[in-house]
Amino acid sequence: MSDPKNKIREILKKAYQIEVDGYTFYSMTADQADKTAVQELFDKLARDETEHKAFLRDIMRGHEAKGAAAFNVDRRDSGLKAFTATIFTDKFKKQAEGAAFEMGALSVGMQLESNAIQYFSEAAKTAGEAEIRDFYTFLAGWEKEHFDALQKLFDVIKGDFWHQSGFEPF
Repeated sequence: MSDPKNKIREILKKAYQIEVDGYTFYSMTADQADKTAVQELFDKLARDETEHKAFLRDIMRGHEAKGAAAFNVDRRDSGLKAFTATIFTDKFKKQAEGAAFEMGALSVGMQLESNAIQYFSEAAKTAGEAEIRDFYTFLAGWEKEHFDALQKLFDVIKGDFWHQSGFEPF
């Protein structure tokens, strides 16, 4: 049987890598986007990932020093819900309407977030201590916020995309 502390350490390292991957993708997408609303969305997602990395680094350090007690922390609201309420405007829809780049970026982002949700949900199922299980569930929820934001945008523009691509009304 593996050492529980090593298993937790490995899960936290993987969590950190997930945030690094997300940051890399979102920041590259923001840099490549040529529409303001799209740049703003992906820049916000990249900044969230940077905050997540710092948070996870603090948890890892705390875990090394305090064990499971390190997982009893304030779980910050990223502010993504409030942000997405302002970005889901007619401006965004008009700017991203029918755009293959935006559709592809949203789709890849949703897959990254979906993979993270699955990873943390599985980690929660195998966690032995309630504090750690709750923390992994919290991480899955963090990723779900991003997934939901991306899904909402995807749903808003996909009809126009498919129509302009010649796949509607099939």
